[in-house]
Amino acid sequence: MKLRLDNVHKSFAERKVLAGLNLEVNAGEVVSFIGSSGSGKTTLLRCVNLLEPVDVGAIFLDGDEISQLGRDPDPIRRRIGIVFQSFNLFPHMSVRRNITLALTEVLDKSTQEANATAQLLLKRFNLDEKIDSYPDQLSGGQQQRVAIVRALAMNPEVLLLDEITSALDPELVGEVLDVVRELKGSGITMLIATHEMNFAREISDRVCFLDSGQIAEQGRPEQIFNNPIDDRTKQFLRRVQAVGKT
Repeated sequence: MKLRLDNVHKSFAERKVLAGLNLEVNAGEVVSFIGSSGSGKTTLLRCVNLLEPVDVGAIFLDGDEISQLGRDPDPIRRRIGIVFQSFNLFPHMSVRRNITLALTEVLDKSTQEANATAQLLLKRFNLDEKIDSYPDQLSGGQQQRVAIVRALAMNPEVLLLDEITSALDPELVGEVLDVVRELKGSGITMLIATHEMNFAREISDRVCFLDSGQIAEQGRPEQIFNNPIDDRTKQFLRRVQAVGKT
């Protein structure tokens, strides 16, 4: 599996968010995107998941241009899962049904098979006792972990994680990041937009610093955080360090 973005541009009205972004991601690679708010991290992930059409350029999955206008996004989204910062669980459905809904309605799995998948994944992440709870009965950290489980239940090749800790109280961040740590090395490719610099340093095979809709610098975490080359990267990391984020 290889994901490739070629000269991707995306604007909203007069605001250019992605400006000729190029990226290649290999199977099993964990790539984190850092940068100031508005630098294009979330839009990049939404374009990869086909939630936003690109204006110019193309996105390829295994050489297949998935960003073509009019392309049915559903088969692509079965291969590329996304977890949002706001959980996006269905409040009127139990944890079980939140996870099994797409399995039965999209993948045509039997109720028994879907339930077995949900139970296995929830147990893997220490949530099995919450299977019949509703989202409003869970902590924010538990809700986010369920959202990750829901995405994993579809067995995606690529998992996109969009600021998955930004809506959480600080004491709940660790339990969500532990899930991502557990996934690293499982073979799933992960693209992570994050403000958690220490986590990006720990979990990533590669870190990309976004600025003005482009990748200004990318490299191994130790290079980006210890010896950045681009002046914009240096300035960003100095600001982050000044407010105690690294």
